[in-house]
Amino acid sequence: MRLRFLGIIPTTGKDDSPTIWLDEDSGDLLIQSYRATEEEVKACQEIGSIPGHGTEVPDHEAIIRLPKVMIQYIPRPDGDTADEAPGT
Repeated sequence: MRLRFLGIIPTTGKDDSPTIWLDEDSGDLLIQSYRATEEEVKACQEIGSIPGHGTEVPDHEAIIRLPKVMIQYIPRPDGDTADEAPGT
């Protein structure tokens, strides 16, 4: 797996560090961020997604909260990020 660092929350402290990486081989994103609270997960389950699709979160998945400031690091369809991450 070839990972490329895309960005870290700009105001990150030593122990608080939402981060995004890109798997160069698959194009998948790997995201470290805040775990959704029970209240947030319940709200997601209440809203649901598509008709007939379950709302339980499988053990191999998680709902995370991605801070708005991190959206700038998500690659666009043309392969670039909105603003290239510092140090990339």
